[in-house]
Amino acid sequence: MPTKVKEFNDYRSKMNEKILASDNKIIKRIFNLDTNAFKEGHLPVKTKELLGLVASAVLRCDDCVQYHLESAMKNGVTKDEMMETMSIANLIGGTIVIPHLRKALEYWELLEDDNA
Repeated sequence: MPTKVKEFNDYRSKMNEKILASDNKIIKRIFNLDTNAFKEGHLPVKTKELLGLVASAVLRCDDCVQYHLESAMKNGVTKDEMMETMSIANLIGGTIVIPHLRKALEYWELLEDDNA
């Protein structure tokens, strides 16, 4: 049975392929900007993923939160670092972000299980 993490990644990949197949120049440029923004630069990738996590939580985009959680974990973020990052997101975004914190913690635990 596919895990929630695998289902999320499979769906994301499938839909991204369909979106990019539309050959829309603006969408392709947005995807390219997103890819390049999170590459190593003056800030390390790990820091950029944590910034993406805060922004995603404050904007209340659970898909984005999941994406950045997975990328953050792959780049060496610990659970304590993730929780501290999410505390900043909750401070900035207010209590409306708490449900997204719950989902983020749940997804982090799924990622830990998949990587065990």
